[in-house]
Amino acid sequence: MTLLNNKRWVAFFSHTGNEINNLSKKIGRYPDRVITNRSPDKDMNQELLSSTDIVYTRSKPDAEDYSRVLKDDECVVTLHGWMRILPKSICDEYEIYNLHPGLITKYPQLKGADPQSRVAAEQDESVYKHVGCVIHRVTPGVDEGEVLASVSTSNVYSGEKMLTKQLHNMALDLWVDFISHEDI
Repeated sequence: MTLLNNKRWVAFFSHTGNEINNLSKKIGRYPDRVITNRSPDKDMNQELLSSTDIVYTRSKPDAEDYSRVLKDDECVVTLHGWMRILPKSICDEYEIYNLHPGLITKYPQLKGADPQSRVAAEQDESVYKHVGCVIHRVTPGVDEGEVLASVSTSNVYSGEKMLTKQLHNMALDLWVDFISHEDI
């Protein structure tokens, strides 16, 4: 795991934490700390909650909140459905990566929340001939950072449920490849 070698790993999520848990199992390592702005409930991944240090933050953290929870000098931060924009000061200070389930290298209009819903809702099949995921550096702009890795396939998925499942599988494989890559 080249990206995480000798560095603490901090992962953020706003949904269930399933992606972090699945990634952790694949790479054989849980994050050193997980940050969430979601109150604990039965839908959160219980295996993840019991496997690592969980820190809860306000729904809409400010720069001070981020500084408090990212108290490590040498950490890699990954975002997994973290539905918040990070302040410029935090983006500049930390090595932060986000996976986006929209092929924004080909379709920039898919930046932002729920691109899979927008793809599935498109009636004209010629608009989104390909689907995929990207990993990008995090900047204060929504999905604006440099794209460092991507994966795509032909869009042969009928319905949002099938598309979302395929994107989840692609996302997991892309994270594993990205974390294992030597030239990041």
